[in-house]
Amino acid sequence: MAQRLSDLAARKDQARAAGGEAALERHRAKGKLTARERIEYLLDEDSFQELDMLARHVTSGMGLEDNRPYTDGVITGFGTIDGRKVCVYSQDFTVFGGALGETHGAKIHKLMDLATSMGLPVIGLNDGAGARIQEGVAALNAYGGIFRRNAAASGVIPQVSVILGPCAGGAVYSPALTDFIFMVKDTSHMFITGPDVVRTVTGEVVTLEELGGAQTHATKSGVANFVMPDEKSVLDEVRYLLSFLPSNNMEEPPRIMSGDPAERSCESLRDLLPTSSNQPYDMKKVISAVVDDGEYLEVHANYAQQVTCGFARVDGHTVGIVGNQPAVLAGVLDIASSEKAARFVRTCDAFNVPIVTFVDVPGFMPGVDQEYGGIIRHGAKLLYAFCEASVPRISVITRKAYGGAYVVMNSKSIGADLVYAWPTAELAVMGSSGAVEIVHRRDLADAADPSARRTELIDEYEERYATPYIAAERGFVDDVIDPADTRRVLARSLDLLRSKREELPKRKHGNVPL
Repeated sequence: MAQRLSDLAARKDQARAAGGEAALERHRAKGKLTARERIEYLLDEDSFQELDMLARHVTSGMGLEDNRPYTDGVITGFGTIDGRKVCVYSQDFTVFGGALGETHGAKIHKLMDLATSMGLPVIGLNDGAGARIQEGVAALNAYGGIFRRNAAASGVIPQVSVILGPCAGGAVYSPALTDFIFMVKDTSHMFITGPDVVRTVTGEVVTLEELGGAQTHATKSGVANFVMPDEKSVLDEVRYLLSFLPSNNMEEPPRIMSGDPAERSCESLRDLLPTSSNQPYDMKKVISAVVDDGEYLEVHANYAQQVTCGFARVDGHTVGIVGNQPAVLAGVLDIASSEKAARFVRTCDAFNVPIVTFVDVPGFMPGVDQEYGGIIRHGAKLLYAFCEASVPRISVITRKAYGGAYVVMNSKSIGADLVYAWPTAELAVMGSSGAVEIVHRRDLADAADPSARRTELIDEYEERYATPYIAAERGFVDDVIDPADTRRVLARSLDLLRSKREELPKRKHGNVPL
């Protein structure tokens, strides 16, 4: 037995240094953690149980028959984060550059199957060079198996991808199928084709960072949900995100009490809005004033910033927040912001997270580019997401709620459970100026002083129509509230709606306007 235990220890020591000490030191010299160090930092101390540590590839030929390191370039297993079980895999760039082969892929398949059957989040720490060329179609087949499992687990368990190095070609599609993508500034890259191929095919000259860097995907493509300055901060953020989510779609998100009283008054909100409805303000200040301890984890913070989406807590319970941002493009909805919000709403609905919407929307973005780009179809994604969502849904209208954009932003008519409005709310088909120009065109044309008459008619319109009280009279708004009472009203309403049950129609799935 002693000899067998000694042999086992030797094999596991080989597996822990599979890429060799020289490769590990080169990796660390780039300022990067090793695959094992990443897992150790992410998980609770001494909680990681590795699986398939002694797996090796079986491919012969093309120079690999004498190079069969243990782990085959990916470390898989399970552990805990804040005491809650998770499954995790971490690609090892020091072994075959982290390239995925048949055995490498099979290890990830097994882990994903385990995570799905046990109802546990799965976290992928990606640092690989794509498919292993020497293994040809077998490597591609392994990727296909990952993609199929990503799709099967979607909406069942949280799936998180952390990009910690290169992610190119077909390798980008597994992260794209997961719920959240994290990237590290300056060291993470994602693209279908690299700069050299782009230059050869299109003649465009672009750097690696410009084409697929973290900032590009955080601000332009919207591929990255979170970007952090270094690996440790990105892993800290993964832990923080998971604190808001349940382990699977059959559970409720964990409740974490902070000591912030649910009945606390938000006096600062009474003076937050500008005197003129055409002046901007920061909706995130409203959110921070209302949620527990002002803590708000914004998702896609640097993309389509006229809408803000993120997780927070009210009375210890997780809520998903969608808010128009008047400080950016007046909070108008366009193609990118509609898609961003729709994706977030569907994620919340999948994982039993109530949705709170803060509404200040003047409409959809006009323009030829938006119409040619399909604003009708993309705006319908947000409409569809809200209509389909069966979790508790509450809206708070702070100021403008105009036209179709008002309807789309979780209005009563598309299934919001409770809708509240501040006294400053303006619910109308369009802004007062535009409405007066259309409705009173002849009156203005015949007026002795058109400017004075226009001002008079605008004042009359705003007094009679653009107020929350008409909507409240008709039941489209459940109550007009003092802004200072927003937190306590939300806390009480969420507590009421926690027992919400909704019978969904029997169908295979709906047809989202993709």
